[in-house]
Amino acid sequence: MTIPKEVKVIIQKLEKKGYEAHIVGGCVRDFLRGVEPEDWDVATSAKPEEIKKIFPKSFYENKFLTVTVQAKSKDPKLKEIEITTFRSEAKYTDKRHPDEIKFAKTLEEDLARRDFTINAMAIDLGSKKDDLRIIDPFSGQQDLKNKTIGAVGNPQERFSEDALRMMRAVRFASTLGKDWEIEPETAKAIKNNAPSLKAISKERIREELIKIIMAERAADGIELLRKLGLLKYIIPELEKGFGISQNKHHIYECYEHSLRSLDYAAKNNFNIYVRLASLFHDIAKPIVKRGEGQDATFYGHEIVGARITAEILQRLKFPKKDAEKITKLVRYHLFYYNVGEVSESSVRRLVLKVGPENMEELLQVRVADRIGSGVPKAEPYKLRHLKYIIERVSQDPISVKMLKVSGNDVIKIINVKPGPEIGEILDILLGYVLSDPRKNKREFLEKEIKKLGQLSEKELKAMSQKAKKEREKIEIKRDEMTKKKYWVI
Repeated sequence: MTIPKEVKVIIQKLEKKGYEAHIVGGCVRDFLRGVEPEDWDVATSAKPEEIKKIFPKSFYENKFLTVTVQAKSKDPKLKEIEITTFRSEAKYTDKRHPDEIKFAKTLEEDLARRDFTINAMAIDLGSKKDDLRIIDPFSGQQDLKNKTIGAVGNPQERFSEDALRMMRAVRFASTLGKDWEIEPETAKAIKNNAPSLKAISKERIREELIKIIMAERAADGIELLRKLGLLKYIIPELEKGFGISQNKHHIYECYEHSLRSLDYAAKNNFNIYVRLASLFHDIAKPIVKRGEGQDATFYGHEIVGARITAEILQRLKFPKKDAEKITKLVRYHLFYYNVGEVSESSVRRLVLKVGPENMEELLQVRVADRIGSGVPKAEPYKLRHLKYIIERVSQDPISVKMLKVSGNDVIKIINVKPGPEIGEILDILLGYVLSDPRKNKREFLEKEIKKLGQLSEKELKAMSQKAKKEREKIEIKRDEMTKKKYWVI
């Protein structure tokens, strides 16, 4: 990998004016891992007003000493580059924000205020081309090699400064790849400081939770939150399922089943709605459970679960539209379907309740639920058959209502009373349009109505019957194609 020229130009301009400038933070971590950074950050000894003089196309609208420079780049990630003055931070009285932010004199002082060693490194470009020097005062490179998340300095102090860093530790352990772990002393400090998470705004917690949920190892992330004592301050309803046994339909207890469902959803790259619904779909089971052993029951858990899900998402400040969708997926995840047993009208009612736009995601939740139950097949025949029926009932019916003219138009144009010939003419017109959709124009159809109005009753009937047979062939072919799509017979 190479440093982008846009970043090099910024550093060179700062150095030309006599200031120190270095690449810092998460982009250094990713660069050393061989992963393309999401963004690039620069730290400098220049003050914000001095940075603005060097880069007129910039803006400075925050209290964190950060100036955003607008760069000429085709890469969206490089259109805006943040430059932050070396800074140090005083006490965090509220465990969320520093009481004050001060200018720091050195880069090392700036790096010392950061959360984890792997984020407390910098790159010095050097005087020669590609002559890079890694500045690593806290052994971040060693932690990268060992795949370890360790706090900078005293972990107790780092988490007492900003309690959200505890969730960030879990997030990094979940997103950086396989085998990443939190260093023991850092993990111990998280357990000790877990109650401090209550001081963090729900919006900040939500954003970190989403990043964990959207990781490929999302289930590992949720379990790590539980082990470190954080989950009870984020989604206590989920933790209530830990150790709660199920019945003969499940081989895993409630909490593990939910994690396995999420794991399948994450590994198949399902969206955030499906992942959260998979995690929450059985969240009410500990509450509604009656009895023990193979015959335990969980009647109404999908209804109660939808209510609990709505409460969780509201508490975490999820957008209303997103919360409603996820809640709906939880509410209807327990739909019943057996080939030849459930009528098309029942499927049509399900589609109406859930919304056709949500059906694919509902089926994904159902598949995740099945895998989470320990069954070997994710998509049995009956689920494929249900997909076929859903598409079938969701398709626009082939009917004369598709035409740009109506029965009333026929009556007016040929000046006749309502009768069988009106339907016959419309059937013939539909045949024209099915063979060539471009003919479904009012001007063309009105001319054809005048022509058909001059035919005898016998001729109209014969043409109508022929058109109906052609329509039946099209309907059969469309149905066969839909069946083939879902491998059903």
